[in-house]
Amino acid sequence: MPVRKAIVQAAIGLHARPAAAFVRAVTETGLPVTISKNGKPGVDARSLLEVMTEDFGRGCEVELAVAPDAIPAPYSVSEAEGALEKLRHLLESSQPG
Repeated sequence: MPVRKAIVQAAIGLHARPAAAFVRAVTETGLPVTISKNGKPGVDARSLLEVMTEDFGRGCEVELAVAPDAIPAPYSVSEAEGALEKLRHLLESSQPG
């Protein structure tokens, strides 16, 4: 399963603009990405409401994942890994939004 860990760096965490920018970037990948923290089940990273409800604050370690059986046909596992890496970089930027 393609997985990446990241540390949220936005000053306000994944709230308001940073969350919207992150969700927009996830949606643009076309992949069913989940985001989770502290070993909890992941939430749909394409849903602004779900991302904001989870309270991913600054300094929080999150896990981004895509189940291999959920990768759409035009993508390979390595392409999904590349997309997760870009999302990791976005989260680790101090100004994602």
